[in-house]
Amino acid sequence: QVQLVESGGGLVQAGGSLRLSCAASGLTFETYTMGWFRQAPGEEREFVAAVHWRTPRTYFTDSVKGRFTISRDNAKKMVFLEMNSLKPEDTAVYYCVAEQWGSGTSDSYQYDAWGQGTQVTVSS
Repeated sequence: QVQLVESGGGLVQAGGSLRLSCAASGLTFETYTMGWFRQAPGEEREFVAAVHWRTPRTYFTDSVKGRFTISRDNAKKMVFLEMNSLKPEDTAVYYCVAEQWGSGTSDSYQYDAWGQGTQVTVSS
């Protein structure tokens, strides 16, 4: 059974940084494209970033390009989201996601597994 566990969320002031981590188990990690979605109160779930299972390609939504970085450690079965220059509009619950042989799509329905989420709150 695939399990994704996020950590690293918290409260930070605007302009600050946070690093989210996601520990994966129950899967052949190196065959999964890993990513992050977020959901703010009253909003739909939004794609944030993904890192391809085979190539070094990464994908980002426009609003976080240049501020967020996604990386993975296949040996540790972990994926990370480094968030810099945080803005109040980045406030949301952040979810780690996984899709086997995934393309890095922003379509949430393509992702097979989801974590329970970690809260990120950016104060102004």
